[in-house]
Amino acid sequence: MCRLPFTPKSLISLSVPFSPLPNSTFMAFQSPDYLNLDELLTEEELLVRQTVRDFVDNEILPIIEHAARAGEFPLHLVKKMAEIGLFGINLPQEYGGAGLNNVCYGLAMQELERGDSGIRSFASVQSSLVMYPIYTYGSEEQRQKWLPKLAAGEAIGCFGLTEPDAGSNPAGMLTNAKRVEGGFVLNGAKMWITNGTLADVAVVWAKLDGVVRGFLVEKGMKGFSAPEMKGKHSLRASVTSELVFQDVFLPEENILPGVEGLKGPLGCLTQARFGISWGVVGAAMACYDSSLNYAKSRIQFGKPIAGFQLTQDKLVFMLNEITKAQMICWRVAKIKDAKTLRPQQVSLVKRNNCEMALTIARMSREIHGANGILDEYPVMRHAANLESVKTYEGTHEMHTLILGQDITGIAAFE
Repeated sequence: MCRLPFTPKSLISLSVPFSPLPNSTFMAFQSPDYLNLDELLTEEELLVRQTVRDFVDNEILPIIEHAARAGEFPLHLVKKMAEIGLFGINLPQEYGGAGLNNVCYGLAMQELERGDSGIRSFASVQSSLVMYPIYTYGSEEQRQKWLPKLAAGEAIGCFGLTEPDAGSNPAGMLTNAKRVEGGFVLNGAKMWITNGTLADVAVVWAKLDGVVRGFLVEKGMKGFSAPEMKGKHSLRASVTSELVFQDVFLPEENILPGVEGLKGPLGCLTQARFGISWGVVGAAMACYDSSLNYAKSRIQFGKPIAGFQLTQDKLVFMLNEITKAQMICWRVAKIKDAKTLRPQQVSLVKRNNCEMALTIARMSREIHGANGILDEYPVMRHAANLESVKTYEGTHEMHTLILGQDITGIAAFE
């Protein structure tokens, strides 16, 4: 995998690394590839996948159950993720990215979510929801200021769109900016913001004179706070926050000049949904791998439960759905690389793959029986995480309506 052209110097305070759980057992992961899809991948793409796969096996799996149990994001991983180029994979090298294609980006997200949805979410937000809009909609000064730092893990970003009363309908946002001498004053609140409490910069969407605009809100600005949301049963190894803006002054240079209207945030969401579509395949693969190993070793009625028809039916269903998801991920990535991708195509793959992964996680818990609720196995953690992943960046229902409008020409949103 392409490494960054400089050595990151972390400016963040790293938490003490978690110790592996003493009862954790890790078997070598066997990636399902029933239709020999690896033959479609280039040498570079295979190298990217193996690099991130090794990172997940060596750095994430030994500590992730502990982190999830503690309800803490393993902050010490940020610098390590930056060192192998996980932030801004498909952005130009001149801004600290790796300059790789979208198959590489997708494979990296797949492997990260095989570790944990929260770790993939961190990387997705940093790359698709922060670095992407700054690169695409920002000024050259904004790019030079933030992108190298974000790529190196020297700065952490977050994305503020969802509000307490505006989720699936971002046009209903109440957060607003008003022009004042030298800049803007921002008021409002955002909710369900990944990385919010950690972030050095927030890409925030607000209405200015009735038009949605993007702003860069920096940590430490007077009137800006980002309290962490606690009590989650899902994405426990991820930081989820509120963003609160009380008369926050933003200088003129902190507005994103390259876009107006909902086109801006929705364009970012397309990038994020693409990464999610790949990521959940990794979670499904982890559940399938654990289920297959467990079923072959769990003896009941004198033989492995893998020898019973009902268990084989579950395993075949998992393999079948993972294989289809792998194929549509690859195809959408190729369309994206060709720059002919439509947002509705991403809705299809996000909708399909999230539903598939959650179904497989629940089915995996059934195969594991009572043992499936233990953190010795990854399945209950993945199942809980996927309940959130199916919802964020557009619910299953909203993607259904997006596709319904696309194929019928009739909007059913109102």
